[in-house]
Amino acid sequence: MAVRAARELSDGDVVFVGIGLPNLACNLARATHAPNLVLIYESGAVGAVPDRLPVSIGDPALVTDSLGVASMADIFQFYLQGRRIDVGFLGGAQVDRYGNLNSTVIGPYSKPKVRLPGSGGACEIAVHAARVIVVAPLSPRSFPAEVDFYTSPGQAGKFGTRATLSLPGGGPTRIVTDVGILAPSVEDGELELVAVYPGIDPQAVVGKVGWPLRISGTLEPVPPPSAEELTLLRDVLDPEHLYL
Repeated sequence: MAVRAARELSDGDVVFVGIGLPNLACNLARATHAPNLVLIYESGAVGAVPDRLPVSIGDPALVTDSLGVASMADIFQFYLQGRRIDVGFLGGAQVDRYGNLNSTVIGPYSKPKVRLPGSGGACEIAVHAARVIVVAPLSPRSFPAEVDFYTSPGQAGKFGTRATLSLPGGGPTRIVTDVGILAPSVEDGELELVAVYPGIDPQAVVGKVGWPLRISGTLEPVPPPSAEELTLLRDVLDPEHLYL
């Protein structure tokens, strides 16, 4: 998942990133094909170049040698709402058929089964980033037909489409899972399977979501991780196995 997410990034991209596998993916991309990646963190670090994996968005490693440090208000108003973010990385407890994300509650909001951390900056990232990459393992529980709570908007849903809601960003364009890649269809924005990892049967993926998953007529090839990528991930970027 980290390798595949890294390959979604291009050299020079300005990326709004958090902690976890997306952070690892960004550092892998910068160590391989995207040395000029610009990382921006919610806590205020701009152009962060940490010499170790940060354990939180408040980790001082993010500040050392960064291009600058701004207030959280400036990060969201000037960079994010100012349309200066090319890619936003997000995750959630639930991802539905249109890429809507739930990180608020499982069950009814008034009496939830589970109370989750909430939006943080996720909603703003989903609204304003030019494109959003979601990283989440695939399972029927995590990928229902409709989320229990709309924390962050996807491509469409019961409240309307991105166009009818006048949302400026591009929304989720790729869902990187542990078995393959989902992407919104051009016709209606519903997620469909566009790539599977080596050794994965596309038909086996269909049962891992809560809706009749469509399979693209032409599945994209997914080369396996290279020896260089695996060495960087395991021995250089995450030697203490914080995320792997």
